[in-house]
Amino acid sequence: MPDERETDQKSQGAKKGAQSAAAQIAVAMELPFTLVGAVVFGGVLGYLLDRWLHTGPWLMIVFGGLGFVAGVREVLRRLPADSDGIGNGPKAS
Repeated sequence: MPDERETDQKSQGAKKGAQSAAAQIAVAMELPFTLVGAVVFGGVLGYLLDRWLHTGPWLMIVFGGLGFVAGVREVLRRLPADSDGIGNGPKAS
């Protein structure tokens, strides 16, 4: 007959696994918005500077590209490290 401690440990393990899966889903749902938000912010900032300085689409292109680079860096920073040690994010314990 299983001991109460063993049953409690199994239920805690199941809860931890469910929380881990939920955290992974949350990160997966957040990352596209992070990338798109950075590109849109850079593009809008460049557009406004273009209108103010009358420089055509050049600043919008430059700042949109910088926004893309910043978005990719942020996505890579938020990804957890893999088991082989590749990745920049915090390691899951």
